[in-house]
Amino acid sequence: MSQPSMKLDTLFIHGGQQHDPSTGAVMPPVYQTSTFAQKSPGVHSGYEYSRAANPTRTALEKALASIENGAVGLAFSSGLAAIDSVLKLFQPGDEIIAMDDLYGGTYRMFSRIYQPFGFKFHFIDANETEKLEQLINANTKMIWLETPTNPLMKLADIEKVAAICKKHQILLAVDNTFATPYLQQPLNLGADIVMHSATKYLGGHSDVIAGALIAKDAVLGEKLHFNQFATGGTLGPQDAYLVLRGIKTLHLRMQRHCESGLKIAQFLENHPKIGQVFYPGLSSHKHHELAKRQMPKGFGGMVSFTFKSGNKQEAIRFLENLKIFTLAESLGGVESLANHPALMTHASIPEDKRKEIGISDDLVRLSVGVEDVEDLIWDIDQALD
Repeated sequence: MSQPSMKLDTLFIHGGQQHDPSTGAVMPPVYQTSTFAQKSPGVHSGYEYSRAANPTRTALEKALASIENGAVGLAFSSGLAAIDSVLKLFQPGDEIIAMDDLYGGTYRMFSRIYQPFGFKFHFIDANETEKLEQLINANTKMIWLETPTNPLMKLADIEKVAAICKKHQILLAVDNTFATPYLQQPLNLGADIVMHSATKYLGGHSDVIAGALIAKDAVLGEKLHFNQFATGGTLGPQDAYLVLRGIKTLHLRMQRHCESGLKIAQFLENHPKIGQVFYPGLSSHKHHELAKRQMPKGFGGMVSFTFKSGNKQEAIRFLENLKIFTLAESLGGVESLANHPALMTHASIPEDKRKEIGISDDLVRLSVGVEDVEDLIWDIDQALD
């Protein structure tokens, strides 16, 4: 009997992987080497210098391509290094349309690094597709989506935006960090490039800084690999090993993140001190129907909310009084984290821009971990009291 195509939960463990041919090791060895011996000048076993390729990183990259259903996976030293390699596909004078609600580091790179070099960025609500299409001109080269967004949990209709990109022959890149391949597969919906901050859910244990790109097309993947190789933003073998280890339990962790995230969002929505809750799993979320269609397995572990008082100090007091949640940047680990976007992850976005897109000074972002959800709800409740 022929083996059917592996289902996603199996791909997280086995996709693109093989046992070490020399020892039979189930997990790939950490090849902690900078260079590789050659039999004759230019004659080697496929590896010559670890910036170009390293066997441990290759194992991770094959896994990344497998779980996102892409042709090429690439592992970077950070999510921002991955974004940088995408932007290096373009030239001064080129235009990029991006979501108006973005991770602060992405916005900082776009506006403070590449805009002064002559790149032009348009920041827009990607659900306003008519307005989005009106912005496209001969210089437009890419649309950059983040869905769900950080920190306001907005969604974009990937399939609809992909159709616009195909019509105008421009690239579509999607930051899939919050959803992960378990909940959402942008390449299957028409995207050309998927980006991850692999520091977050892919690694999953708050012990590594890493980024990832997956390209649907092998030619595009090779261009991105050249940018990575030529500028040096590669991931080291030990970190590659840690991310690969994390991917093997991604589906299990995401199930708990989703289950607890929804319960906490429902608790917050019914609390008298809370103003608005941003979570796509709630029927009150403006993109809830899109979320059900685009993220059919669940809605993730990220929850943001504001206070009914609108008071910044109340938000700060809440964060200072948490006992199980840790006040820290980042997200996606097994432990629950809490964050104040305006003062932490999104402080690099100018205040007027933050207010324009809705990042208020009383906004709190939670990364719901895999602890017992009753303990987490108790912690939130006592900190609000």
